[in-house]
Amino acid sequence: MSQNTGGEGRAETEASSPADTQMGQPASAGTADRKPQIGDSRPAPKPQIGDSRPAPQGSGGENRTSQSGSGGGNGEGGGRKRRRRRGGRGRGRGGQGGGQNSDRGQPVEAVTDDGPIELDEATLKSRRGRERRGRPIGRYLMCVSASDGFTQLAILEGRALIEHYLSRPADDVGEIHGNVYLAKVQNVLPGMEAAFVDIGTPKNAVLYRGDLQFDAEDLEGGQRPRIEQVLRARQTIIAQVTKNPIAHKGARLTQEISLAGRFVVLVPNSTTYGISKRLPDSERKRLRSILDKVKPKQHGIIVRTAAENITEEEIARDLRRLAQQWDEIEALSKSAKAPSLLYREPEMAFRFIREEFNKDFRGVVIDDHEMYEKVRSYVESINPALADRITYHDPEVETLPLFELHHVHEQLRKALDRKVWLPSGGSLIIETTEALTVVDVNTGKNVGKSSLEETVYRNNLEAAEEIARQLRLRDIGGIIVIDFVDMEVKSNRENVARTLRDSLGRDKTRTQVFDISDLGLVEMTRKRIGEGLLQSFSSICDDCGGHGVELDDNLLAGSGRAGRR
Repeated sequence: MSQNTGGEGRAETEASSPADTQMGQPASAGTADRKPQIGDSRPAPKPQIGDSRPAPQGSGGENRTSQSGSGGGNGEGGGRKRRRRRGGRGRGRGGQGGGQNSDRGQPVEAVTDDGPIELDEATLKSRRGRERRGRPIGRYLMCVSASDGFTQLAILEGRALIEHYLSRPADDVGEIHGNVYLAKVQNVLPGMEAAFVDIGTPKNAVLYRGDLQFDAEDLEGGQRPRIEQVLRARQTIIAQVTKNPIAHKGARLTQEISLAGRFVVLVPNSTTYGISKRLPDSERKRLRSILDKVKPKQHGIIVRTAAENITEEEIARDLRRLAQQWDEIEALSKSAKAPSLLYREPEMAFRFIREEFNKDFRGVVIDDHEMYEKVRSYVESINPALADRITYHDPEVETLPLFELHHVHEQLRKALDRKVWLPSGGSLIIETTEALTVVDVNTGKNVGKSSLEETVYRNNLEAAEEIARQLRLRDIGGIIVIDFVDMEVKSNRENVARTLRDSLGRDKTRTQVFDISDLGLVEMTRKRIGEGLLQSFSSICDDCGGHGVELDDNLLAGSGRAGRR
């Protein structure tokens, strides 16, 4: 179940950050130069050479002026102009944030509280799902835990943890998937067929040629135009984030905006028209007749799988809600100044319920009462038949915390380890590098009973199922190479590859798997959306720089000082 992750909470502009309040440190002028802490609304470092504009006033203890339109824009003292540095660190960086919308109007928020919808009892009964002894049953359970501004969401299949998401407070920098921005083009690179765009985050976002939207009547020739024919430096555009910034890479953008609802996706100013292929032909025909009545003429629309057996009134209501959001976004874009945030995706719990929650879930348990009230109200407005499956876990009444009750923390710690044990005694070693992730399959303590080939085959089958679960739980993306234990029989290799594909079929994140080579290697890719589970809970070690080892300076230096750091 892949998730669209966006920024949660509104950016705050007070001089005192939440981290200061929690640590009991009073805000003063002397704290402006402190190192940003977790919970800050947005980091505000001193201006660096190459910044697209200066940091907000107060971040460096003195007022600074910028040279408008220069792209470098770092003034000093009395406004002395500094030459832009070509190349090197800091070139082409985006803005440093700092509450850009505080005086230009707040961004549009997704509507999650437009009131319950009334359905007849027969319709409600058909949508409630299965029950046993008056209690709902289902394959999945969602646990939502909120504390200190952080929100964690865990998905359990039976008792096994299969997905985990972490949302930080007021994060409009790292979790911006789905957000819509009024952006400014910084530079266009014809040789890369891409443009770097300032959206107000520390790193510039990238917009590729294939993600451009343009009017063919304004261009000469019938061929697809080059990117420099469509975009130019300092041009203002509206764009949406399709991939969060990861490590040193900025976010990825598209100009084809899409606003997701529960049953439909609105594609503004487009002729797009589609219905989910997962629906049967009879249902697709029924939905097509509904769309002919309710579809806005100027917008495109995509009907989601969740629209199965949904009434015309519910689809029309979903469309009206999305069309209203787009009207507000357009109105804000005319008065806002680039770069600024126009539309922010809702909190993580709302996004997941919008995308995934159905009668296969036996429940959603939330340990924060305010969020519980909001989520229940939202579910009543989109799927009232399942509103009873939203329950509140009261920490003051329950003997154990929510995650401890369902053994989530225990499984999380195992998921952060590089070694994973298999039921038969074998093991997996998972190592992530800059370019790819490598999974090594070992027989370990599994000695088998009949023959070596049979032992290796059974071990690899177990490994294939566990690898699919680990990739999903750890949210590992990019290129993945799996080193299975060598098998001599061709049919065994084919069965292992088939098992891996079938196990990955339950993962809604797009994957591509190739056959096992003669060396026992499987090459595959998994779409990368977020930073990954390990990166969410860790930071780079200051001593080893992330290498995991410490160099012996004395041995390197020998009798001299040249080798010392």
